[in-house]
Amino acid sequence: MALTSALLVCLLLTIALACSVGSYPATLAQALRALLQAAGLPLGEAVDPALSTVIVDIRLARVLLAGLTGAGLAVAGAAFQGVLRNPLADSFTLGVSGGAAFGASVAIVSGFAGDAALSGDARALPACALAGALASLALVLGLSRAGGGPLSGLRRETVVLAGIVVSTFLAALISLMKSLDEESVASIVFWIMGSFQGRGFEHATLAWPYMLLGAGLIFWRARELDVLALGETQARMLGLDAGRSRLWLLLGASLLSGAAVAISGVIGFVGLVVPHLVRLLLGAGHGRLLPASALLGALLLIWSDVAARSVLPGGAELPVGVVTALIGGPFFCLLLARRSLKSGGGS
Repeated sequence: MALTSALLVCLLLTIALACSVGSYPATLAQALRALLQAAGLPLGEAVDPALSTVIVDIRLARVLLAGLTGAGLAVAGAAFQGVLRNPLADSFTLGVSGGAAFGASVAIVSGFAGDAALSGDARALPACALAGALASLALVLGLSRAGGGPLSGLRRETVVLAGIVVSTFLAALISLMKSLDEESVASIVFWIMGSFQGRGFEHATLAWPYMLLGAGLIFWRARELDVLALGETQARMLGLDAGRSRLWLLLGASLLSGAAVAISGVIGFVGLVVPHLVRLLLGAGHGRLLPASALLGALLLIWSDVAARSVLPGGAELPVGVVTALIGGPFFCLLLARRSLKSGGGS
């Protein structure tokens, strides 16, 4: 509880700090005053209207979107890992991210999304990405039950294999589209690498209902995640329909991660690394793991986005997916090395 409270305080402070960073200079005090003025709580002298517009209408929207996306990816990753009892599980494992990337690529190549991948002006691209993510989940679950088993017969091993197959196939289709339409390559690559450039509050209107529904499903069944961690036999002895629980939790996590990907493009390592770090600090109980993962995921992605828009001179930006990969890759290697050392020490 203490760690979760500390993370919440850090998140509130981070929002103000992140709103003060950018090519248009602002101090933390100015950012706080602008945010309070926008909330109808004026404090001290009024902030210059132009600066207030930059802080509230541009930076705050981007910071909140980054936090929402990071929280969604982290909670979805924790749920995927709990459902599949696989420490490497995340939205990539089940093909959700691949489905979102395929949906966005189809929209870009067909011209349906215009230049939304670069400008972020249209809602068509997020809609197509979310549709692709949900269609991919449906295909994965359909393949997992190809043997005609009942709903309760959904097996986590089959789901993982189906997710890998679907992800590989969709990646091949994306490569084919890039080869056939070279003019769209830059847009597809830019979106797949992930970015909040040009994103605003309007881009969240499509995604937040799905994120709310997905998060609600996961938090509602958080106790079932703890039971599933005991194994199939123990879950059955405790009266839990493991297959049905997995299905609802997979649906919730896929809605959550698919909607997050629809906002920002494909961003890796958040859903993979954050739950592991929280488990090291709080243990594996999902009642504490899920809210702490949401807060830490939001913090990680907000600061990753701040770095993405601040590192390069002249207002140029790095894809935020590159930043999270640079942070998450080495960190996850350390986790794997730590696990290997423990395994070696116990043998």
